[in-house]
Amino acid sequence: MPTHEPDRRDTGPSLEQILGLIAPGMLDVVVAPRGTGVPVADVVLHDPGEERDDDARAASGLILLAVGVEVASPEAIDVLRDADRAGAAAVVMRRGSRGPRAALVEAAGQGRTALLTRRPGHGWTEVLGRLRTALVHSAPAFSTTESAGPDGVGGLRLGDLSGLANTVADLVGGAITIEDPQSRVLAYSRMDHEPDPMRRLTILGQEVPRWRVDELRESGFFQALWSTDDVVLRPADDRSAARLAIAVRHGSEVLGSIWAAADGRPLAEGAAAALRTAARAAVPHLSHHRTWGRAAARAREEAVHALLDGAAHASQAAHDAGIAAEGPYAVMVAEAYDSRAGGAASGGGADSGTEQRVLDVLALQAAAYRPGCVTARSGRRLYVLVPANKGEADPARTLLATARSVPRHVVFAGVGPLAADLSGLPASREAAELVVRVLRERAARLPVAEVVSAMAAFGEVVADTSVLRVLDRVEPLWTSLSGPVHAMVEHDRAHGTEYGASVAAHLDAFGDTGTAARRLNVHPNTLRYRLRRARELFGVDLADPAVRLLADIGLRIAARRAHGSSSR
Repeated sequence: MPTHEPDRRDTGPSLEQILGLIAPGMLDVVVAPRGTGVPVADVVLHDPGEERDDDARAASGLILLAVGVEVASPEAIDVLRDADRAGAAAVVMRRGSRGPRAALVEAAGQGRTALLTRRPGHGWTEVLGRLRTALVHSAPAFSTTESAGPDGVGGLRLGDLSGLANTVADLVGGAITIEDPQSRVLAYSRMDHEPDPMRRLTILGQEVPRWRVDELRESGFFQALWSTDDVVLRPADDRSAARLAIAVRHGSEVLGSIWAAADGRPLAEGAAAALRTAARAAVPHLSHHRTWGRAAARAREEAVHALLDGAAHASQAAHDAGIAAEGPYAVMVAEAYDSRAGGAASGGGADSGTEQRVLDVLALQAAAYRPGCVTARSGRRLYVLVPANKGEADPARTLLATARSVPRHVVFAGVGPLAADLSGLPASREAAELVVRVLRERAARLPVAEVVSAMAAFGEVVADTSVLRVLDRVEPLWTSLSGPVHAMVEHDRAHGTEYGASVAAHLDAFGDTGTAARRLNVHPNTLRYRLRRARELFGVDLADPAVRLLADIGLRIAARRAHGSSSR
């Protein structure tokens, strides 16, 4: 039966609430003989091979994940009946290609335990995490003068954002707005006093005015808000009273924000503390609000990838991504690295949670930057599709500046040439990726302590990107050849010598020994000695134009391999 003894409860959030907080399409309800209003106590893994205790209702109120059991398998009915005898609220099995057998559906209808199936594309670890997170978020977490009940927080119905805004307003003694990450108003509290001009504009337009969003972004306020779990102060100005704001986040994912403004009287003394509590309490409500949009968000991101990859159904993908079919567009690519991990120069190492959080900030900045700006992720890369205004040459310049300002992280960001229409997006994306590679390879030649965020547009590094393209084509051929340069590189690798670095510095300095020696931090005589020995030991004679060309190509390829940046 379950892998651990549960904490038994007679009441708790319902199965319907739990399922309402996970992404649509993850689980399907096949049969629910008692409906989906049954209370759930916990979510645990179920081991069909474990010795059972049929007398004790060991699984009472649990959702059991029957790992390894497919609904069409012979043991499925036995697993269902065991769960039913133990009082489980539900049992989840893998759906498979054939779906449940009629006998299993009939057995489920005769029992009390709901039968659910896990769809392909969602692993058991993901399902367990989502269900347990939903269980925690469905539990009462924010009490007011009303009693907290299983249907929401503080007596509120789950998803009642207006009720939440009014409740928080009573606690902070001010006016509340709840906004999504794109600064669109999801709910606001009742108005007991005349709102200030900014609140009036925001409520009437159902979103923060675009010029105000630009101000908040350019001043760094959004970056501060999305990067902390605490309350952030927005001082008063001639258009609005002071605001307190806090991000509502689920793990590293930003769900939205709560804003409090003085409403004809000073905010309560404990307003900041109340907002911190409200941010935690708002998670299940905003999660519920976003649940039915998550599948659409996933489809939108897939559509962006399809556009950038040059899929044949570009018009449909543009519709799914929510962008106009006509251009022009710019494509920006950004990579984030934790500067404290020392992996930025090589592009190595697994992407960490903090690096993903940087991409979260950049994605939020992009969403707030311009209507129609859409993003998609791939590992530690963020792709941004930016609609360009007529006659605009560099629509992503502001976003590039934002990428440079992220603290404690190194961000390499590049923008491809403008695409006149959808058909030009793949080429713009490829060019933007090349720009990022140029910036990363430049960083690889620097000491780790000197590596900083860098950004560039394609037109600024055309020569460098052309060299990358040439090396990408030449590298497979180079590995099949042999000669003086190959011998020198292999000797350096085996013995830790620096003949190759010395030759490369000499070539980069156009034969200026003094300049090359300073770059290597050695005496000019030391450099001359190394160059002479490279000629004597390996035949690398820099007086020969052919050898110079081969040395330049071979040492560039050796350097990119040493830093793991080849063809990426």
